[in-house]
Amino acid sequence: MPLNQACVGRQYPPVTTNVTLDAIQNYARAYNDDNPAFFDSSRPGGIVAPPMFGVSVSWDALMRAMMDPDLHADLLRLVHGEQDMEFPNPIRPGDVITASAKVISIETKPTGETMTVELNAANQKGQPVQKTLFIAFIRGRRNREAAASEPRPVEPVRGQPIFSVAQTIDKDQTYRYAEASGDRNPIHVDENIARMAGLPGIIVHGLCTMAFTSKVAIDNLCGGDPARLKRLHVRFSRPVLPGQTITTKVWSDGEKGGRKVFAYETFNPDGQAVIKGGIAEVAP
Repeated sequence: MPLNQACVGRQYPPVTTNVTLDAIQNYARAYNDDNPAFFDSSRPGGIVAPPMFGVSVSWDALMRAMMDPDLHADLLRLVHGEQDMEFPNPIRPGDVITASAKVISIETKPTGETMTVELNAANQKGQPVQKTLFIAFIRGRRNREAAASEPRPVEPVRGQPIFSVAQTIDKDQTYRYAEASGDRNPIHVDENIARMAGLPGIIVHGLCTMAFTSKVAIDNLCGGDPARLKRLHVRFSRPVLPGQTITTKVWSDGEKGGRKVFAYETFNPDGQAVIKGGIAEVAP
């Protein structure tokens, strides 16, 4: 059954989360980030949350949309295609975050359907802390002719990256990330279910891989200051497996609205891209 086009424009009741110091620090540890901004209360400005911590405070809002019975979403055929996140203001311990979800588009493709859910989150002062576009792909029945006819994104030809960073995914990474983020999809924590879904085994959450790349950006482009990271966009192209070492390559890509823009891609040990079309926007 196709996705229900009548759900486009539907907004769901907001979800409120009380942010604790433990939740912030557990999220940072879930992707191996030891940045003092997340742990040292004596630093100027105090502790802030990792930019992608907003995933955890907006997860329940996202699930309200995805689990809407009127939507007719086949979650067994759903894959996370893209994620675009903006970070206007940092989240801090003690904040009360209200997040809401809205279905903004449903499109039919030759090989399935795409759905975009917009997530907006604000703190108790009404300040926006995150805007997210969650783009899911609902796979249709396998059709090689349709797959061949579907246009693919044109990948830019780039020269040498300005730097690259290797990071190793721990064997227990998915279990820690599932608890810290709220995403307990069994394909990330249950070997048998992952194989039933046609996967080689447990796979790393796409958003966990994205969090690893956020650390690359903050450490190397933001001088260690997470508040300078204002946007991350990725296109997930291949799953990552626990124990693998991923390598992120970064290129300078000009400026936009007073921010420096960087392009990046992340590769598995075989040199295959697991993230394509990566964009990081950094404030001065």
